[in-house]
Order: sequence, then structure tokens, then C-alpha cells
Amino acid sequence: MSWSRDIRHFRGATRVFERSVEEIRADLASGWVLTDENVARAWASVLPDRKVLVLPAGEPTKSLEVFAQAQEWLAGHGAKRSTQVHLLGGGVIGDLGGFVAATYARGISYIQIPTSLLAMVDSSVGGKVGVDLPQGKNLVGAFAPPAEVWLTDEWLGTLPRRELVNGLAEVWKMAMIADLDLLQLLRKGPVGPGDPRLPTLIRHCIERKAEIVEQDEFERHGVRARLNFGHTIGHAIEKALGYRDLLHGEAISIGMVLEAEIGERWGVTPPGTRDQLQKDLAAQGLPTVLPQGIDPSLMLSAMHLDKKAVGSGLALSLLTGPGECKLFDNVAESVVREVMFDR
Repeated sequence: MSWSRDIRHFRGATRVFERSVEEIRADLASGWVLTDENVARAWASVLPDRKVLVLPAGEPTKSLEVFAQAQEWLAGHGAKRSTQVHLLGGGVIGDLGGFVAATYARGISYIQIPTSLLAMVDSSVGGKVGVDLPQGKNLVGAFAPPAEVWLTDEWLGTLPRRELVNGLAEVWKMAMIADLDLLQLLRKGPVGPGDPRLPTLIRHCIERKAEIVEQDEFERHGVRARLNFGHTIGHAIEKALGYRDLLHGEAISIGMVLEAEIGERWGVTPPGTRDQLQKDLAAQGLPTVLPQGIDPSLMLSAMHLDKKAVGSGLALSLLTGPGECKLFDNVAESVVREVMFDR
């Protein structure tokens, strides 16, 4: 399948298009590649001989300390404002590397090469980059879209099944908030490795995300905030667990179920949505129940620090109908606490 898409940004556009691994290998030969240990081990033959920074895999890499390490790597190898860096990896490498590129020499060009399903369908598109603080996820960052996104589903052949299912949480999210055709495709049965639906799922997600980003690139009008369905609670779960035990998509899966229930209690989400969504996500192999032992105060503190929050209430993107979602910035903490902890 040959496919490409231009995503319009405030300044210029991001070109998203398909390339083969062989084509990518040839273009990486000149160096300036940021990647992680898992990708470097699985795809060593793709990496050039020089100007490669290999970082530990996992969310803890998205820190100010590693951010500084990457900046010093660029400076130590003589990177200039004309340098273009290639980010080969999943969401962590894309978020961290994009923020490094956005700030080095006041901004250099970068190319996203997502190797995980989650990065392909979500984080590589839209230009949100950043790192975490101890207080919460993605609290330091910028809007800095890549020049290009290079896609190939060949990477998915080496992806562990858990990582593939992890990425499918974001596919389900997109279906629930904006794409009923995608929802119908997902409900034909669980998606597994090598599933022939995968290229179509990826394309659907990128098309829908592009449409949303182009309407509200800097998340100022509530349109782009729809993409955060499940994320206010999901990010709080990740924070409360110290970014261990659950992958990002797994936390978002739980967040979607809980936020669907909050929406029903709040009177904005159609009754029965939560039960159907839990059934769908569980069938896909995703977790749907809050882990035991999570500290409520840690979660609520993280939710109050959420970047969408504007007042004393909590901000959540809640489903308002099939394929529809809206940001509500005044959700009472009492309702959230009741759904999550008072059972």
C-alpha cells in the first residue's frame, strides 16, 4: 500500500508517508540517530556506524537528565542549526528526541521514525514533545512538529505481543472519539501480530488525528483535547505506579473505562458505554481495572496538575455519543473519587 499525508501546522507541514526499511537504512547512513536499546538490538543492521545515541528503553528515559545528555551528545559531535536528527523508536524516543531537537540551537529539524504501533498511530503525529517531571507526565515540553514521519509496518514484526496490544489502546481511543468505521473494524475481533487490518488501522488513526490537530494545533480551543480521552486518569495511574508495571496504553485502557463511567455518572456519556468499552478492551487483552494499592492522593494530585485543568474542578475528555468526545473542565472531584476508589 502506497500512502502519504501532509499535516498542516502553524508553520509549514509534516509529511507522513510510507517507506521501506531498506530505504530508511540508506537515509540513516549519514548519522544523527537517536534510538533506544531495544530498537538497537532488534535492528542493529539499520543503524549507521557513527553519530548514534542509544538510550535506555522505558518511560524513565523521558527525564531532564537524559534530555541534557542528548543535548551534550549533539554539541559534542558538532551539531549545527542545519543538522537534522532522526528519531528511531517508540513514543519515549519521539517525545524526548523531539524536545531535544526543538531546543538545541533554538530548534533543529527532526524526522520521526516510529517503530512501535503506539507511536505510529499517536505520538509521532501532531508535534507534542517533552519530558516528565517527578510531579507528573509531560510537564516540560513544546509544540514542535517533525519535518517528516516515515512509516513502515515492517517494524511491527519484532514487536513483542504485549507492546502491540499496548498500541491498540490508542487505536481504540481514536475509534471511540472520532471514527465509527474504525470502531466497526476493531469489533470484528481481537487484533494480533501480522493482522491484515493493521495498515488500515494505522492509516485511519493518522487521518483522524491529522484532522483534529489541524483544527487546534496548540490545544487552545478544546478540539485537540478530545485526543486525551482516558489520559487524565491514565497518566495519573502511570505517575502513581512510578512508571512501572503498566505500559502507557495499558494505563490509558483503564483510564478510558473509568472516564466512560465518570461520563455516565456526570450525565454526558450514554448509559452502557462503559460496560461495552470494558468488554471490547478486555477482549483485546488490555487491562480495564485499577490496580490494587494505588494511593488515591497521588492520583488526584497528578490529575489536578493535568495541563487541561483550568479551575478547581478536574478536566477530563468525556464521550458524549458514538464517535464523539468533548473536554469538560469542571468535573467534580467527588464524582471522580467515587468512581475510582469508593466501591
